[in-house]
Amino acid sequence: MTDDRIKDLLSRVADGRATVQSALNELKDIPFEDLTHTKVDHHRSLRKGIPEVIFGQGKTVDQIVDVVRSMRQKDVDVLVTRIAQGSAERLLEVFPEGTYAPEAGCFYIKKDQRIRGKGTVLVISAGTSDMKVAEEAYVASTFFGNRTERLYDVGVAGIHRLFQSMELLRKARVIIVAAGMEGALPSIVAGIVGVPVIGVPTSIGYGASFGGFSALLTMLNSCSTVAAFNIDNGFGAAYFATLINRA
Repeated sequence: MTDDRIKDLLSRVADGRATVQSALNELKDIPFEDLTHTKVDHHRSLRKGIPEVIFGQGKTVDQIVDVVRSMRQKDVDVLVTRIAQGSAERLLEVFPEGTYAPEAGCFYIKKDQRIRGKGTVLVISAGTSDMKVAEEAYVASTFFGNRTERLYDVGVAGIHRLFQSMELLRKARVIIVAAGMEGALPSIVAGIVGVPVIGVPTSIGYGASFGGFSALLTMLNSCSTVAAFNIDNGFGAAYFATLINRA
């Protein structure tokens, strides 16, 4: 939206030709910045309560730099997911105020430290091998302003490890569970707590796991009412957990 259109909108609100709500509705749908390779949605946070997140996989580092610069010019906090070490190093050169979390494959710039969620989001991994997906969920959940805690390597091969953390499970408002192999852990967690459980199947496992497809089917067939996200999609699970935690 151009400065002239913003001035016109403010003028219409001031003299009663437009309401504040109608002005917000207009702002929700119009503004974006066209960088040729990317159209940056600057007002997603107004519509959704969460800013646009940059999916780094498949983008060049120069394209990512352009998008991050555009967002920082609007003083918007930035999260980039699925980013490799080399690209992250370049981003840190251009934006030294940023942070790279290699375990999650995420780069972020976060100035707003306010807690916006109503409770705690708990991120669980079945095994150590599932931690990369769990860490993506953890970083994204924290970035979105949730109190977020971790509980890792408590899978069904040693289920007593999970039961020793019942106090942590009970105080969570939303739980994200990343699990590969047969993907059974989300069903077990959902059977012992009374809060939403979001399962994230990971691509970890031997041949018959079919790159996480077996775990996905287990979660879709859960009798414990598990919400299943796409394979390795820790970010998506954190996004949905945030919506639940703010409701």
